[in-house]
Amino acid sequence: MKAGIHPEYREVVFQDVTTDFQFLTRSTLDSKETVKFDDGNEYPLIKVDISSASHPFYTGKHKIMDTSGRIDKFRNRYAKK
Repeated sequence: MKAGIHPEYREVVFQDVTTDFQFLTRSTLDSKETVKFDDGNEYPLIKVDISSASHPFYTGKHKIMDTSGRIDKFRNRYAKK
């Protein structure tokens, strides 16, 4: 491997902003924010909108959208006349 061309691979904390769920992993992402994690060490903080703690597929809390109105609009628009 060539030296100096690869980004730094380090431990970072990802935080789900909707549920405040945090997890520690390794990443090349960089952040100016830091957070003190459960182990007492300080790590760069990356904020994310969706994680396994808030995603409907993982939590089992699916949102049901009202698609009947959308389907009727489609049928009315493209119905054979």
